[in-house]
Order: sequence, then structure tokens, then C-alpha cells
Amino acid sequence: MKTALFLLCLFCAASAMGHGVAGAGAISSEPQIIQLPSHPVRAVAQPMAREQDLLISSGYTSARGERPLWDVPSMSHEVPLGDVAREFRKEHALVKKATITLEK
Repeated sequence: MKTALFLLCLFCAASAMGHGVAGAGAISSEPQIIQLPSHPVRAVAQPMAREQDLLISSGYTSARGERPLWDVPSMSHEVPLGDVAREFRKEHALVKKATITLEK
């Protein structure tokens, strides 16, 4: 088993060395110059633009004293889960039971 593994490694190494010689024409060792695109416009310091109100163009209206909706508590009453379970238990007790029983 060890000899077979050794021969496999030897064969792979030899084929890798032979591959480098055969494929020498495919990859050039000449350096390639990379040219990055030029951008003639550069950042220049300039004064800030005029202040703009964003609410005018968005169609959002607000008035003085108006409260956002998340500040107003919801008026819905949530029933606790325990009360819901008790109601289901009461309804289950009132439901008509089966009258037929099967025995084997």
C-alpha cells in the first residue's frame, strides 16, 4: 500500500513538472502594464448648497401640536392568554359528547 501511494505521488509530481514545460507558451512571463482609467474631474472645495425643506416636495403635511401616531396608545384591549384558555376549556366542557363507543 505504501509503495502504491509513493508511486502515485511520484507520478503526480512528474506530470506536474512536465505540464509546466508543455504549457510554457500559454502563460507569458513578460510583465503586463496595467493602465487605470483617468478621471479629469477632481474634488474641489466649494460652498455648500442652499438649505432645502424636504417636507415640501414629499407631500407630507404636519401642523403645530400634531402628535405622531406612535405616541398615541392603541385603544384595543388585548385579552390575556390565560383568560382565552379558560374560555376554550368552558366551551369544550359544554360541547355535546359522542354517544357511540366502540369496543374490540
